[in-house]
Amino acid sequence: MSFFSDIYSVIVNLDTYLAEVTAEYGKTTYLLLFLIIFCETGLVIAPFLPGDSLLFLVGTFVARGDFDFYAIAVSLTIAAILGDALNYYIGSFLGRKVFLSGKSRFLKQEYLERTERFFEKYGAKTIIIARFVPIVRTYAPFVAGIANYSYPQFLLFNVIGAVVWVFGLTGAGFYLGELPFVKNNLSAVIFIIIFLSIMPALIEWLKFRFRK
Repeated sequence: MSFFSDIYSVIVNLDTYLAEVTAEYGKTTYLLLFLIIFCETGLVIAPFLPGDSLLFLVGTFVARGDFDFYAIAVSLTIAAILGDALNYYIGSFLGRKVFLSGKSRFLKQEYLERTERFFEKYGAKTIIIARFVPIVRTYAPFVAGIANYSYPQFLLFNVIGAVVWVFGLTGAGFYLGELPFVKNNLSAVIFIIIFLSIMPALIEWLKFRFRK
């Protein structure tokens, strides 16, 4: 319970923590941010990391002069691309074995076949849009790997999604971060971003829940 309360504390006070880290570690913060984005997109066990809100917040710090826009945006774009690629390969090499082993009550062959059909029909849209949905963006490349979705196509949409996600949210933070309302209510704005990010996944879950 303490672990999740700590995660919650970091997320809702993200601006304070980032300011402290930047003041203490300076340019090393670039590496720390790279690792956070890489882990959130690359490790299926780390969907709780604050990707969207962190990128927006980084943009506000760029506006303050703490980071160089292109240096941090390119760095985090590379982290997002590499993270999704790693997640794809984890799904490709390990995920299918879990399905076919029959040892899991939850991962069945029929789920794999359904996933393969889903990515065949909606693959491009799924990979790009998933970038903007917390948790979903962590699992989308993993499932794409399990489904043996074409890697060249996956890589193309991975790159497009990463560029739009990182530059879009960092740019939004840069341009909106100097507005008086945003500057004076940054924690509230971060919370709103998190809420809006999880809304699509929540709506889909509710549809699925009440369809049964």
